[in-house]
Amino acid sequence: MFWPMLAIALGFLGLAVLGVLALKVFVEAQRLGRQVAETTQRINRAAEDLERAATTLADTGEALR
Repeated sequence: MFWPMLAIALGFLGLAVLGVLALKVFVEAQRLGRQVAETTQRINRAAEDLERAATTLADTGEALR
């Protein structure tokens, strides 16, 4: 009777450990998604700034040499 109960307890413990690890992966994946979204916004703002600066430079007729 001892071995079946030990096997059930270890099985439950294994499932609990897998659940905790899955939760950690989920939280980190969400954090990574937020960082990617923030970085994408920063890149878009920088691209808009660069486009504005290039347009201003083209309007003034100056050339980079």
